[in-house]
Amino acid sequence: MRAVWLREFGGPDTLVPGEAPDPRPGPGQVVIEVAVIGIPFVETQVRSGSAPVPLPPLPIIPGNGVGGTVVEAGPGADPALVGARVVTSLKGSGGYAERVAADTGGLIPVPPGLELADAVALLADGRTAMGVMRAAAVQPGEWVLVESAAGGVGSLLVQLAVNAGARVIAAASSPRKLDLAAGLGAEATVNYTEDGWGARVREAAGDAGVRVAFDGVGGAIGRTAFESLARGGRFLMFGAAGGSLTHATIAEVFWRGIVLLTGGQFYSSPADVKAMAEAALAEAAAGRLRPVIGQTFPLERAADAHAAIEARATLGKTLLTTTEAR
Repeated sequence: MRAVWLREFGGPDTLVPGEAPDPRPGPGQVVIEVAVIGIPFVETQVRSGSAPVPLPPLPIIPGNGVGGTVVEAGPGADPALVGARVVTSLKGSGGYAERVAADTGGLIPVPPGLELADAVALLADGRTAMGVMRAAAVQPGEWVLVESAAGGVGSLLVQLAVNAGARVIAAASSPRKLDLAAGLGAEATVNYTEDGWGARVREAAGDAGVRVAFDGVGGAIGRTAFESLARGGRFLMFGAAGGSLTHATIAEVFWRGIVLLTGGQFYSSPADVKAMAEAALAEAAAGRLRPVIGQTFPLERAADAHAAIEARATLGKTLLTTTEAR
């Protein structure tokens, strides 16, 4: 089968198309004929060797979130799964390929009427957005700041906050991205590449102040978002797309009464993580949540997809498809 290999850390051109053995299902596994593959930002960091997580031994086939059709059931797996449309995560690698073997316990059926591409776009970003939103306990009328508001997770958080009755301030890096966030319901927008954007956030929120800030960027942007919070606000850190986590001292968190929540506090168990993904797909199937798929690339152009993400030239979610690779 066709796949994309990473044999050394570096730039996008280290992602090289090649051949790989067809997978065989082990006990309790199925083989999925992959149609769509999701690319979270952290995969570009893993590829470059700069990820804020342990790096895998090389060589690997990258890729974690995939969607497709079950074509084979292994020992102990329900043969009725064959033919089902599913999405699943693969424990961090193996996804940039035409076929994958996956544990049945991680399979999520795609609801009727939901496009497979939408389901894959919601697999990782949807569970993140649902978990973060639940932890934030956003109340109607509260001002909420969403960083990277035109990204995969950010665009979902804008919608979820609006659906909860909040007033959203969307922060992003270009007029095109801010227009997208406004179209999703953001009441105010700010460009965080411009000096003084934190003051404009506080001006938009007025006397009520920003009560919740969703931080998936970190670094200087996350720090400005933290400083924009009103006393007693909630600051939720779920990513470091800017290269480092937001820095805040214990003293200033306590002095300002900030509720600081991080990744380990968004889910209670692995089963809860899966439940949040299932909830995101259900919201989309019901028409209450729409993943923004800004661009798709054929499998063999995974390097181009990574380059576009790193250049901040993408909107919403970036996907790979296997159609042109076969």
